[in-house]
Amino acid sequence: MSHEEFRRIFASKPVILAPMEDVSDAVFRQVCRSVGADLCVTEFVNVEGLLRGCRHARRKVSLTPDDRPTSIQIYGADPERLAEAARVAAEARPLYLDINCGCWVPKIAGRGAGAGWLRDPAAMVAMARMVVQSTDLPVTVKTRIGWGPESDMPIVDLARRLEDVGVAALTVHCRTAQMGHSGAADWVWAARAREVVQMPVIVNGDIKTARDAERALAETGCAGVMVGRAAIDHPWIFREATALLQTGVEIDPPTAEERLQFCRDHLRANVAARGEPFGVRVTRRHLSGYLRGLAGASALRRTLLFCDSLAGCLQILDEAEARLAA
Repeated sequence: MSHEEFRRIFASKPVILAPMEDVSDAVFRQVCRSVGADLCVTEFVNVEGLLRGCRHARRKVSLTPDDRPTSIQIYGADPERLAEAARVAAEARPLYLDINCGCWVPKIAGRGAGAGWLRDPAAMVAMARMVVQSTDLPVTVKTRIGWGPESDMPIVDLARRLEDVGVAALTVHCRTAQMGHSGAADWVWAARAREVVQMPVIVNGDIKTARDAERALAETGCAGVMVGRAAIDHPWIFREATALLQTGVEIDPPTAEERLQFCRDHLRANVAARGEPFGVRVTRRHLSGYLRGLAGASALRRTLLFCDSLAGCLQILDEAEARLAA
């Protein structure tokens, strides 16, 4: 059933929540689904932690019945450990398993994991083959266009070779590993990779608005778009992009009342999952985006920043809505 559902979803040009450490947890995945995310990917899971039974890693691969469709992303530097971890992660029956070959952060890539695999494409392909053979679930790869410099881009040849070993789809973040988040993503590389394979290719990087999603698909012919950092501040990008892609119509942005209610809902969900005050604190990274454009937003953010209780935050938000209505 996973392979059939996998094909169906990627035939529909999905708008996908990217894997982001300390962001795309179960609560945020539910938040994004509530505003139209077609598919979500977990935070990346360290295979060593998962195989040791680390509670943090096990939490990341735990999927509730309503947390679907979701992919579990794993990362590591040892092919055999990645294959073993894939078997463990598959027990949660995600839609598919994704291998992180794109994280550029030095403490990850410097140890040979994440984008570190791009230093040795042959080893990366051999590793992918091993993971594919370890599970009956579809296996995908998320990667950068190359390690760097820009004159050395292995992504087109890599796409062919990964498809040859059974990889079911490829997500291309259209920057090099050495670029990190700097510079502009060059979507032409996703188009070039897409042209040489039959498997779905997903374009990622600088998808900041619904118009970006529309343009990225038009320019690349890819099977879907993946949204990362833009969703942290504006998860409504999923419904806006879906509406534009499906109907050609730009829908209205969220109202002030909806933005305030979104803050309440996210706070409640994080506190339910994590307790106080941690659940309140981890929601703060989203609030500046959620409140953007509201009258008095800066003062409201500052007030929320110094409140660690759910009841206190809800009261602050209620008072802000009362002022808007006055």
